[in-house]
Amino acid sequence: MAINKPAGIVIHPTYRNTSGTILNGILWHLRGRDGVRPGLVSRLDKDTSGVVLVALSAGAHAQMQRDAHAGRVTKQYLAVVLGAPQAQEGIIRFPLCRDPADRRRVIVSGGGAQSETRYRVLATGNGYSVVCCKLVTGRTHQIRVHLAASGWPIVGDRLYGSADGRIDRQALHAWRIAIPHPVSRQLLTLEAPIAGDVRRLCSETKLNIRDPSS
Repeated sequence: MAINKPAGIVIHPTYRNTSGTILNGILWHLRGRDGVRPGLVSRLDKDTSGVVLVALSAGAHAQMQRDAHAGRVTKQYLAVVLGAPQAQEGIIRFPLCRDPADRRRVIVSGGGAQSETRYRVLATGNGYSVVCCKLVTGRTHQIRVHLAASGWPIVGDRLYGSADGRIDRQALHAWRIAIPHPVSRQLLTLEAPIAGDVRRLCSETKLNIRDPSS
């Protein structure tokens, strides 16, 4: 199952969010279907929008996890950032770990886990840019921290940048996932249309997004 997740919804129940999550909705949608065991293959932060994958059996979930660990899954995100990267494309390899002073945050640290994000600038102007990011590793908050540490914080990211009146959450959208089908092995490419608030932000800042797939 592929879901186009809106911003503002938590993926998995926690002690603070016991209902109203994406997983709660999945279980309700699949109620009455015998033998279905949904398992989240991809996760997004509460205020990140875009495509989320859900396996409907334990076997499919295990195969998709193996594909992810083997590097056969491609994840691309679109981010609107402050500033303009000098290089139109590049690789960010800052090691990351939890901030010992605030476990909600992730920081760049020499002793952190190896992390790699590849980026390409799709549009720039008026002090903003649209960047397409491809995850090579999948650390918590990786794109948000890598872009902020490079000097291009995501617009509206209160944790790693600052609030912005143009958008009330970080302007980050999980745009595309490419993954082998767990049974047929045919390559599936699943794309979530860019969220409306991110499109409005680009319009207001006069950023004309080129097709990220071109």
